[in-house]
Amino acid sequence: MRAQRHTLRIGTRVSVRVQVRTLVVIACLVVAVIALSVLTLAFGDLGVPPLQLPSALVADSGADSFVVQTLRGPRLLVALGAGAAFGVSGSLFQRVTRNPLGSPDVIGLTAGASAGAVAFGILWPGIVPLPAGAVIGASAAIALVYIATGTGFASPGKLIIAGIGVQAIALSFVQFMLTRIKREQATVLATWLNGSLEARSLRDAGIILLILAVFGTAALVLSRRLAIVEMGDDIADGVGASASHTRTWAVGIAIVLAAGGVAVCGPVAFIALMAPHVARVVARSNSPIVAGLTGAVLLMSADMIVQFAPIQQQLPVGVVTALIGGIFLGGLLISQWRKGAL
Repeated sequence: MRAQRHTLRIGTRVSVRVQVRTLVVIACLVVAVIALSVLTLAFGDLGVPPLQLPSALVADSGADSFVVQTLRGPRLLVALGAGAAFGVSGSLFQRVTRNPLGSPDVIGLTAGASAGAVAFGILWPGIVPLPAGAVIGASAAIALVYIATGTGFASPGKLIIAGIGVQAIALSFVQFMLTRIKREQATVLATWLNGSLEARSLRDAGIILLILAVFGTAALVLSRRLAIVEMGDDIADGVGASASHTRTWAVGIAIVLAAGGVAVCGPVAFIALMAPHVARVVARSNSPIVAGLTGAVLLMSADMIVQFAPIQQQLPVGVVTALIGGIFLGGLLISQWRKGAL
C-alpha cells in the first residue's frame, strides 16, 4: 500500500509533495523532544519545576538559572544537536551504500576520531584541544579511505572495504596507546572514547547546532537527488542527477555531520546506525528530518538514563547507547537473515 501524499502549495509558484504519515511522525518526534527537554531540566534533586523554566532561561542569576543555563541546558542542547547530526549522517551513509548496516563507524570515521583524540591527548598534548584532535583524526581517516578506494566516494563497495581497513588500523593505535599511559590518563580518555556529555558548554552547543543547521539543510536539499539515484545510476545520469557526484556530496555532508557530533561528545556508538532504521519503520520514509529527530530522541533518552540512573558514578552516555545498539543490531541481523538479505 503506497503512502498517501498531498501537494503543499506556497503561493502560486511553489508546490511541495508531502507524505501525510511523515508529517505526523515529525510532529510526534518534535513533541517527544520537547517532553524530554522538560523532563531533563525538571527531574532530580537539582531539577527546576516546569512552570519556572521560562524565567530560569532568561534570568541573569539564581540557582534555577545556573542549573538551566550552565549545568543541564548546554548538555541538553548538545545531546539534541549531536543526536540529530548522527541520525542524518547515518541516513545518508545507508542510502549511499545501499546497506542497512552503513554508518560513519563502518568507514572508519569514529575510529579515526578516537585515534586523533588519543594522539593529541597523549603524544602531542596541549597543541590542540581534544575535540579538535578528534576532528583532525576523523579527517585523516576519511582522506585515507578516499585515496584507498581509487574512486573517491563514488563506489559504495570499495568505500566499506577501505573503511574497515582504516578502522582496524585506527583502533589498534588507540589500544596500543592506552596500554602505554598512566591509569588516570587512561580513565579520562576511556570516558571520552565511549562518548560523554558531561561538562558540556554553550560553546559546544553552538558548534554542533551551527553544523547541523548548515549541513542538515544541505542534506535535505540533496535528498531528492538521492531518491533519484536510488532508482539506478542509469536513470539518475539520464535525468541529469549525476549518481557519482551525488554520492560524493552525500558522503561529504555525512562526514561533516558525524565529525561535528564526535567533536562535541565523542564517538557515541550506534546512534547513526539505529536512527535511520527507526525512522524508516515509523515513517516509511528516508526523510533526513525524521532521521535527525529520531537520533535526537535516542541520544536525549540515553542521556536521561545516564543522568538519573540510581548508581554512584555516572556512566558515559556511549555505554548506554552501545547496550541498546547491540540489542538492536542483533535484532536487525536476525531480520535481514530471515529476509534472505544476508
